[in-house]
Amino acid sequence: MPTAIVFGATSGIGKQLAEFLIADGYNVIITGRRSDNLSQLKHKYPASVRSDKLNVQDVKRTAQLFEQWIQEFSQIDLILHCAGIGYENPELDWTKEQDTIKTNVEAAAHIYDLAFNLFKAQGFGHLVSISSIASLRGNRHSPAYFASKAFQVNYLESLYFKSKEIKGGRIYITDVRPGYVDTRMALGNDKFWMSKLNKASKQIYSAIKRKKRKVYITKRWLLIAWVLKIVPSWLIKKVM
Repeated sequence: MPTAIVFGATSGIGKQLAEFLIADGYNVIITGRRSDNLSQLKHKYPASVRSDKLNVQDVKRTAQLFEQWIQEFSQIDLILHCAGIGYENPELDWTKEQDTIKTNVEAAAHIYDLAFNLFKAQGFGHLVSISSIASLRGNRHSPAYFASKAFQVNYLESLYFKSKEIKGGRIYITDVRPGYVDTRMALGNDKFWMSKLNKASKQIYSAIKRKKRKVYITKRWLLIAWVLKIVPSWLIKKVM
């Protein structure tokens, strides 16, 4: 029976993906800051779920738990990084900026490294991270969030390059870039093309199963991504 770890499984995309994995016969290790939400999933699927309360900013505890999981399970096949945070913060309140950086940059890189080093030792594995369409440009209202997602995208690409140095070709990196999805992470008031959570999660899970390198969710955001990449800053600043 394959084993997956889902960082950030208490709600939203992480929770939905955890349930899809359970339905497909995985043992699933779930983490998050809200123990009540973890307990609900554990109670619902007692034979398939191990839950551990975790704030990913606590890198020491993350590393300790990771080692425990490795010892408990014979192998880890899939690691999903769904833990994230973001604020609208045009005033540049440093508390909010720092919170975003600690979660989306420092903690994310730590989890990526743990996953990659494990997969390198195993000779196989699949790392999936939920980044964002926000990774493509800056934003005056949420600077740290948009910048942190650009960091994630570039780090994941770097790991993809590193994976090609490992013989066997059995290490996969998937970068999932959602647009607006109906979760508490959707920032701002002018949310167009808002996707239902279930629809977005199904598309993400399909991409995971196909081991896609990069995917925009929902699919029509690929068009927006293309526009964002070519529009000059002097024009895009009017809307971002």
